[in-house]
Amino acid sequence: MSKKQIILNAFNMNCVGHINHGLWTHPRDRSTDYRKLSYWTDLAKLLERGLFDGLFIADIVGVYDIYGRSVDVTLKESVQLPVNDPMMLVSAMAAATRNLGFGITVNLTYEAPYLLARRFSTLDHLTEGRIGWNIVTGYLDSAARAMGSTEMIAHDERYERADEYLDVLYKLWEGSWQDDAVLRDRAGRVFADPSKVRKLHHHGRYYDVEGYHLCEPSPQRTPVLFQAGSSGRGQAFAVRHAECVFVSSQSKEGTRKLVNALRAQAVEAGRAPGDLKIIMGITVVVGRTQREAEEKFAEYARYASPEAGLAHFAAGSGIDYSTYAPDDELAPPGGHKGCGIESSVQRVTDGKRGVTVRHLLDQMQLGGRYTTIVGDAVQVADALQSWVDEAGIDGFNLTRTVTPESYEDFIDLVIPELQSRGIYKTAYAEGTLREKLFGGGARLGARHTGAAFRDLSGQAT
Repeated sequence: MSKKQIILNAFNMNCVGHINHGLWTHPRDRSTDYRKLSYWTDLAKLLERGLFDGLFIADIVGVYDIYGRSVDVTLKESVQLPVNDPMMLVSAMAAATRNLGFGITVNLTYEAPYLLARRFSTLDHLTEGRIGWNIVTGYLDSAARAMGSTEMIAHDERYERADEYLDVLYKLWEGSWQDDAVLRDRAGRVFADPSKVRKLHHHGRYYDVEGYHLCEPSPQRTPVLFQAGSSGRGQAFAVRHAECVFVSSQSKEGTRKLVNALRAQAVEAGRAPGDLKIIMGITVVVGRTQREAEEKFAEYARYASPEAGLAHFAAGSGIDYSTYAPDDELAPPGGHKGCGIESSVQRVTDGKRGVTVRHLLDQMQLGGRYTTIVGDAVQVADALQSWVDEAGIDGFNLTRTVTPESYEDFIDLVIPELQSRGIYKTAYAEGTLREKLFGGGARLGARHTGAAFRDLSGQAT
């Protein structure tokens, strides 16, 4: 096996039920404390003890109302509802840590680019360069209705809008202020040189933005860019913009195909294969022995809710699985086509026919559909290393089961085993989140599309 250094993020959300649903009912679970700041600062300090690269916080706008054509199961099992704003958590967690990065999900469809640019620059300053952005365009009709539209914008058009949105942000983050614009010259009474701060003139198909970026240059300027699109159009967006791509799959073969496709497209776009870090979602239940791990899994499963997991999946696929029998196929030929069906069902079936609701429920013994590893520290480390080597990924987004217990178990048992194999760091590297992940500079790499926006002198006015 290789000695490739594994990237490790904790995968979480500012809510009760995130991926593995129903476990909030476990007596040792603290997820109902999500509304308390100490819950998050304690978690951040715990993850930094485990040398995690980052805390990746998901988010949604809207509610899961496809299953049973209601929010009943969503509310009863707290399936990402209620859900609080993830950006509000970062400053406190950053103050409690020195190295942990923060990947924050924000849906650009409902945010003005001019204001979002300021919010991320502010967080990049306050974290001293430890902020990342998980770019999403949304997929829920419930969100569109809540925001004043009748239905969600069509899939490919969302990405067309997102491409232009990112161009606007690059102009603000990378081009509005030159590197030497800020002088802080007290004697000369010049804080910033006006000749080195440029006004943005953007007039595109979807956005018109005239103005100066409101923030002086932050350590990274552009936050580390995460993205999870796995459709054809989503992949095209990823290879243009993403630095870290989030994937989920039950199959190493299927994951390897996706990884190879992404890296090949990156090369075609003028980037290098290593410019993309591929991170896979995973669930781990670890014990001091295999038997202890299996008993813990069985204990957790008694509290989990596969039905809540199915309600979550229904929202992603756009299919009301409450009307399906257990042996009905997940995506029969000619069946309903929802906003998320292309990627959601594909991830579960790997394109194979005959995968039924029963198969999916079997995967959801802990209330979630991510690949689950159960075993002692050696077995878990073997499995993680196998995924890295055979699927070609760079690391993992580790979901929570019973929190914070599952993170504590992983840190105390699995991390030392990974370190003993030389595939996980024993200390943090210096620098920003981008420097820690890629080993280069704090700014976007020269091959990244955003680097082309550093000089706005030739823009049309």
